[in-house]
Amino acid sequence: MSFDYNMTRVNRILNHPDYKKYLVQLQERERERKFCCHNISHFLDVARIAYIINLEMKLDINIELIYSAALLHDIGKAVNDVENVGHSRLSANLAEPILYDCGFVDLEVECILDAILNHNNEKIKVSHNNNLTSLLYRADKLSRPCYMCDVRNLCYWSLENKNLQLKI
Repeated sequence: MSFDYNMTRVNRILNHPDYKKYLVQLQERERERKFCCHNISHFLDVARIAYIINLEMKLDINIELIYSAALLHDIGKAVNDVENVGHSRLSANLAEPILYDCGFVDLEVECILDAILNHNNEKIKVSHNNNLTSLLYRADKLSRPCYMCDVRNLCYWSLENKNLQLKI
């Protein structure tokens, strides 16, 4: 069995100079962070969990859209939020030119940006949509390994939101 998914545009994101710059800035900003970090490991965990859910639920969401949204959803944490718009808005703002540079078309960019803008929107939690936005929200929350975190008692996440067991 051969899995030869076309991930050309996702690899363009990974190699995009601005994306690389944001990853370095994120690493620097979160060097002393005790809680879950926003790094390439987190982004790939989110992407892989989202893709598993996509397959399990037979949602048929394009793999490049899933991976692109996951790779870009927290890059806004790399820059100072001087206008206090939140990291989701900053992430979408930083992601948009990268997506166009990497060959995504308007409808795809709109879909990815919506997912990024709403990846921490609590209203998505109770929605029953099976779209990229809902998928990214769910995967982002499931990606956190609270069950093995040494500082989970200091975390601001409520007990009901913490992943105290492995689940999908």
